Amino acid sequence: MAERPGRKPRKVHTAQVVRTERLTPHMQRVVLSGTGLAGFAADTCTDHYVKLLFGPPGVTYPTPFDLERIRAEYPREQWPVTRTYTVRAWDPEHRELTLDFVIHGDEGLAGPWAIHARPGETIHFMGPGGAYTPDPDADWHLLVGDESALPAIARALETLPAAARAHAFVEISGPEEEQKIDSEVQVGWLHRGDRPVGEALLEAVRSLEFPEGRLHAFVHGEAGFVKELRRMLRVELQIPREDLSISGYWRLGHDEDGWQASKREWNARIEAEQEGRPAAA
Repeated sequence: MAERPGRKPRKVHTAQVVRTERLTPHMQRVVLSGTGLAGFAADTCTDHYVKLLFGPPGVTYPTPFDLERIRAEYPREQWPVTRTYTVRAWDPEHRELTLDFVIHGDEGLAGPWAIHARPGETIHFMGPGGAYTPDPDADWHLLVGDESALPAIARALETLPAAARAHAFVEISGPEEEQKIDSEVQVGWLHRGDRPVGEALLEAVRSLEFPEGRLHAFVHGEAGFVKELRRMLRVELQIPREDLSISGYWRLGHDEDGWQASKREWNARIEAEQEGRPAAA
């Protein structure tokens, strides 16, 4: 089935793997480059992301890769699926794009690709998107997330001036997953162990003595704990919506396709419930 007439074609970039690195037992780095990144830029938001395109096994697409043609001529089950990843770094001089992947062995789609990616391998992707960067006019910053938000949190911390006031909490499985971040801010690494995802983050933020002044917050990760922190910040503390970047990157029990299909409705319903408004039908 073709896309609706009049839809603006999506820009697709093509890049090649230049190197990979295992950062921690569950975090793999892939660096992309190539002439296909000549029109790419990711230097305005610290949460820039791209949507990698993966075709089903055994399906061959025309060359050059043309997503609009594929969606017009191929059955839907043969369309590429997307997996969203934060831009960890963008080097315009060397035209290198760095992406970090949370991996769980052969589980999932993008993780196994990142583990087995070799220099010269080609990948197609859309983007970048993004909407957040630390506001220099804020009095202090709060950055909270699990592994999925670590690349965005690390990039945000590395952009903050040395004198900036910030609290950062990152929940990871254990001490072996801690990373070096080039920032003056001391990250609160919370080791999950066997506890539910996000439980340690909820405890840390609720125990935090909030400084005086205007807060600018970034809270991302598993949708369940994000929901609870949204309630705390928006409802209990009455932080203005425009001073918050809050979203569930993923949700327990859902792959990205299922979560993205329901994410907007879920977020709207939760926000309406927490603010005492009727949810849209």
